[in-house]
Amino acid sequence: MAWNEPGGNSNNQDPWGGRRGGGGGGDKKGPPDLDEAFRKLQDSLNGMFGSGKKRGGDRNVGKGGGLGLLGIGLAVLAAIWLYSAVYVVDEQEQAVVLRFGKYYETVGPGLNIYFPPIDRKFMENVTRERAYTKQGQMLTEDENIVEVPLTVQYKISNLQDFVLNVDQPEVSLQHATESALRHVVGSTSMDQVLTEGREQMAVDIRERLQRFLDTYRTGITVTQVNVQSAAAPREVQEAFDDVIRAREDEQRARNQAESYANGVVPEARGQAQRIIEDANGYRDEVIARAKGEADRFTKLVAEYRKAPDVTRQRLYLETMQEVYSNSSKVMVATKDGQNNLLYLPLDKMVEGSRNAAAPVGSVPASVNDAASRAVQDMQQQQPPRTRESR
Repeated sequence: MAWNEPGGNSNNQDPWGGRRGGGGGGDKKGPPDLDEAFRKLQDSLNGMFGSGKKRGGDRNVGKGGGLGLLGIGLAVLAAIWLYSAVYVVDEQEQAVVLRFGKYYETVGPGLNIYFPPIDRKFMENVTRERAYTKQGQMLTEDENIVEVPLTVQYKISNLQDFVLNVDQPEVSLQHATESALRHVVGSTSMDQVLTEGREQMAVDIRERLQRFLDTYRTGITVTQVNVQSAAAPREVQEAFDDVIRAREDEQRARNQAESYANGVVPEARGQAQRIIEDANGYRDEVIARAKGEADRFTKLVAEYRKAPDVTRQRLYLETMQEVYSNSSKVMVATKDGQNNLLYLPLDKMVEGSRNAAAPVGSVPASVNDAASRAVQDMQQQQPPRTRESR
């Protein structure tokens, strides 16, 4: 029972010590009544939204109050719709808008609005490069099984095709990658897959994969394909390692042989060229010496015809000089010829001096012999001179 109801309190006194009605202490007022405050707030709200109240003291919400609450609900729904309809497209993104399930437009960066539920939007980053990794056992051209891991880097080039043409474009990318990888590995030998053929394999896989994606019109562009180090299955890995080591030993031996050949062949060519040059020099020397002796002999004949006695004496002296200069012994005798002959040990000295002082173009003995015979022939052919001719 409330404190202020009639008969509920004999003293008609509330909990704060005040009295209701006209009893003693009627001039003293208590705190405000909460029920009265709630009623005044409800009346204010009803007045704002067109509500009314009946005469007679009962306060009921009328038809206008229901319409006011409906308006509030509609306003809240409109705010929520507007909040979801307005969207921002970043600089790296694009958005595709479908109206009644049909393609309507592609929206670029900026503030945009669409009208759900009749419109649907699909927003994706079209500049970021995405990556997909694939690894599996493949059969090579020479019927060997290898495990080939690779990474595919791609990005969205046409958002309309990416959204509309294929249901799951990235799943289609995975299937196309596996197909392209199997085709390229199946047409390549194991040695190429395991060693230096990976770069060419990556190029072939990228070209074939891009053709598949263009045929499906997925809107995806493959930027790069990286084929990582392929390996044999674990069961036969040791045998493959032995093969690889043998191949490396072969390559090392081949490199050593090529290095040795590169060092020996130029040296041999240089020696051969030096021998050729020495031979050419010797040939030129002999030819020049022969020509010089021939000229000397021609001039000697001319001089002999002019003065035979003088020329003969000169040839004799030159011949004796050459003979004595080539001898390894020296004989010394006195004028009377009665003393013993003395042989001095000058052979080594003479040999050394001859080797040091011998000219390059010295006249051999055969040439002098030929000259002497030619002079003798000329003397035999010449008629004897008489006193009168002298």
